[in-house]
Amino acid sequence: MRILLVEDEPDLGTAIKRTLTQEAYVVDWVQSGDEALAYLEHDCSRYTLGVVDWMLPGRSGIALCEWLRSHHHALPVLMLTAKDQIEDRITGLDAGADDYLVKPFSMAELLARLRALRRRSPDLKSAQIQVGALLLDCDRRIAVLHPRTPAEQRIELTQKEFQLLQYFMAHPNQILTRDQVLDQLWELGAEPNSNVVAAQMRLLRRKLGQYGCDDLIETVYGMGYRLKTA
Repeated sequence: MRILLVEDEPDLGTAIKRTLTQEAYVVDWVQSGDEALAYLEHDCSRYTLGVVDWMLPGRSGIALCEWLRSHHHALPVLMLTAKDQIEDRITGLDAGADDYLVKPFSMAELLARLRALRRRSPDLKSAQIQVGALLLDCDRRIAVLHPRTPAEQRIELTQKEFQLLQYFMAHPNQILTRDQVLDQLWELGAEPNSNVVAAQMRLLRRKLGQYGCDDLIETVYGMGYRLKTA
């Protein structure tokens, strides 16, 4: 899942991005409202959630929310702000924010509010994805083979392995190209090695192979990769 983080305080932005990355989110962090708008105009649909500060250089968080709603984008937005008056909260919610978090806040509460936004949004995928005998719990970030049976096994995955598997399980039987995987699972502006997708796919399939699932994801030569449901 991909988050657009709009926060101009370097220390806070760094802390939020670190926390979200540890929770297997892909995070694009920008520090001005105008830069955030450019990302949204380029492709708003790539984002699962937005975490947006109210006070920003250039366009404000309120203006970003108003732009989103005026263009009929349903992106769930968590507004961050030091403004704690009831009138301020009403202003933020009326502008299009879905939830409101007053600074300072704990990272645990931030994560809980993001989970709640995901649950409330009809456009977001379920917190659990199951393909065949494999279950992925996105909230707890675990993969379970043969869930709720005596043969149940938990598959230990790194953050990137989890992100890859989540992306493929959300698109079963679809051929996903290298460029699609890069676009979804690496930050905008990052410059990974040209073979990074192939290398990560080898690691994931090797990990799955330890649990007898080595043929779950196949290479479609000249096109990309596909997760099979049978």
